[in-house]
Amino acid sequence: MHTLFYFLLALGVLISFHEYGHFIAARKLGVKVLRFSLGFGRTLWRYQKAPDQTEFVIGVLPLGGYVKMVDEREEVVDPADLPYAFNRQSLLKRSIIVAAGPVFNFLLAILLYWAVFMIGETGTKPVLGPVPPQTLAADAGFTEGDEIVQVGDTETPTWNLAMNAFLEAMLIDEKVRFMVKDRDGRSIQRELRVPSELAEQPEKLYEQLGMKPWQPLLEPVVERVEPGSPAEAAGLRGGDRLVSVDGTVIDTWQQWVEHVRAHPGEPLRLAIERDGVTVNLSITPTGIDSPQGKVGRIGAMVKVPEGVMDAMKAEYKLDALPALGAAFLRTGEYSVMTLKMMGRMVIGEAAIENLSGPISIAQYAGQSARMGLVQFFKFLAIVSISLAVLNLLPIPVLDGGHLLFYLIEALKGSPLSENVQAFCQQVGIFLLLSLMALAFFLDIERLLS
Repeated sequence: MHTLFYFLLALGVLISFHEYGHFIAARKLGVKVLRFSLGFGRTLWRYQKAPDQTEFVIGVLPLGGYVKMVDEREEVVDPADLPYAFNRQSLLKRSIIVAAGPVFNFLLAILLYWAVFMIGETGTKPVLGPVPPQTLAADAGFTEGDEIVQVGDTETPTWNLAMNAFLEAMLIDEKVRFMVKDRDGRSIQRELRVPSELAEQPEKLYEQLGMKPWQPLLEPVVERVEPGSPAEAAGLRGGDRLVSVDGTVIDTWQQWVEHVRAHPGEPLRLAIERDGVTVNLSITPTGIDSPQGKVGRIGAMVKVPEGVMDAMKAEYKLDALPALGAAFLRTGEYSVMTLKMMGRMVIGEAAIENLSGPISIAQYAGQSARMGLVQFFKFLAIVSISLAVLNLLPIPVLDGGHLLFYLIEALKGSPLSENVQAFCQQVGIFLLLSLMALAFFLDIERLLS
């Protein structure tokens, strides 16, 4: 229910802004709007102040919306309303009304990022933990303790900002420039090259990258266990100290995690200390899929001593004016990145597994909401940008398709024939339905795996 609520909230905000863009542009340019609808199908809620004014509707299917304007191509129009018909407006006015929807999605993203930068967020400093040999980071000369100060021209005060900047830069060029500060405080420039076959698959890239945040060595003490997990089934409890596994002494939590990951589906002989008494348990890790194959997991959380991570905290916050500039810049960067990713998927340079459908988006909505307001705002901004870019693609049925028709009309001096437009609309519907079917299939495949 938590996930469903935030998914519907996200859809409501995104669709409202998009359709309000069409609505306000039409009203300001003298076009009469008959209906403003959020959702399709049977009406759940309706409001109309007067018979000759706009009808506001909420439909039962929340996967879209529309603004219905007076238009002779759709129905017979009252002679008194002809001057306010959409189809009788100039080419420029029609283009502005159609483009206003995606533009408002971009504006929403800018507002959300503006709020994010002003609220600020606390993250982890981008300091590298151990760099495994034969990884991209090791080949580029990165070592444990390096702090990533800058990626390309982007400053990176937190780990999340550093990784996001890296992903953006990677889409532009295979070679990504880093500015790091080593343990001695020296500034060093490093260059990391990402092979194209890894750029297509983010999960494999992350494992081959060899960059993981530094973590303090933690004592092997359990904070809590997940309900229904192998840890709970074995009788493990919060407060238990892990002593040994299969006869090997456990010195750190990291050592325990590595042992569990290496033994999926295998019973482990575990000795723990509980209230000063040694207790022997048998625990079998669940096997889960990862880019390296099956790895073990038991569902137990480590106890992190209070204050141990304080030195690694970093806060990123901007004043109103710099935040607004950063919001415009971030929206532009993600727009270009989204467009490039779409292009790479079309030509086969990026895996279609990067595509997300409604189920994945619903999951992301719930997860980001649990992480706090700032993360939920960032999620909304990214989806709003994706919606804007998608709608501007020159595909009939989408806003970009209508703008393409208007461009052709401007070049040839007259609109395309209704038969040609109808055929193009059918092609556009087929493409969209195919894309939706693929997205649903990938979503279901992720759920099953």
